[in-house]
Amino acid sequence: MSVSPSLDGPRATAAASRKTQPADPADTAGPGTSGASRLAPPGPDEISRIVPRRHPGRWLSAAVALLGLAMIVNSVVRNERFQWSVVSRYFTTPAVLDGLLLTLWLTAAVMVLGFLIGTVFAVMRLSVNPVLRTISWGYVWIFRSTPLLVQLLFWFNIGALYPTLGIGIPFGPEFLTFQTVNLFGAGLTALIGLTLHEAAYAAEVVRGGILSVDAGQTEAAAALGLSRRRVLRRVVVPQAMRSIVPTAGNMLIGTLKGTSIVSVLAVQDLLFSVQLIYNRTYQIVPLLMVATIWYVIVTTVLSVGQFYVERHYARGAARELPPTPLQRLRGRVAALGGRLRTASAADAKPL
Repeated sequence: MSVSPSLDGPRATAAASRKTQPADPADTAGPGTSGASRLAPPGPDEISRIVPRRHPGRWLSAAVALLGLAMIVNSVVRNERFQWSVVSRYFTTPAVLDGLLLTLWLTAAVMVLGFLIGTVFAVMRLSVNPVLRTISWGYVWIFRSTPLLVQLLFWFNIGALYPTLGIGIPFGPEFLTFQTVNLFGAGLTALIGLTLHEAAYAAEVVRGGILSVDAGQTEAAAALGLSRRRVLRRVVVPQAMRSIVPTAGNMLIGTLKGTSIVSVLAVQDLLFSVQLIYNRTYQIVPLLMVATIWYVIVTTVLSVGQFYVERHYARGAARELPPTPLQRLRGRVAALGGRLRTASAADAKPL
């Protein structure tokens, strides 16, 4: 005769609880029911409407910023002391437009000549020749250490140091001499001073762009048998431009505004032209607004051009080019339309 063991204490209680628990629906499912169907998410009718997270601080800061901007715009537009009628009358006068053209010409000439000279000094700085490196470093050091106004005044008074200049053999006869006063006028002095000052900064910009290219790129090109000139043109320069263009664009805008300093030399740029007008009419503020608006317009155009140049040289650095402002605006409008359609569809859905 066999005697079965008795279940007493906690074991008896656990066994009894297991007997009284309801069966698992997964265990009672038929053999044709798959596990994926048993774990399927609820249908769309079973999901309540999802409410996006609120950002009260973001909306509050935006409202405060817009309120401050509206107050500033209102104070400028409705302030009669700006004399907007005078601004509109002198905005396109021949004197102002002539000064604007001279400013644009001076900016373009200074940038082109400055980067040409700066590129030469950048190559000299990267040379293995210690004499060339020292000359390049000394040039950059001198012209970056002295203020631009001091340089312009120095070149304007160069005739006091060198009344005559000549071309000939050092410590020997001179073949050609001319008077410095007859050569260095106000316009040429401004061009020389701004160009030499710009070349010092352009040399560092170009040198930094060249150094930003990985040395492995040039080594790989040399291993393929490419000439040094072709390596520089097809490998180094396109990659260096990614670092050069943003800084060069900032220098271009800075040079445009910096040309206003030549007004101290009586060069009739944009600022000096409006100064001549308000010295006659005593309408200082509206004439300064004319110059300010023209500077803003030209700077905006240059900034747009800088964006597209940077976008051009960004090819190959990323899988996709950065979107243009128009493409970004279209994307935001499409996203806003999608959210509105989703919200209207959710409101129209019956509960």
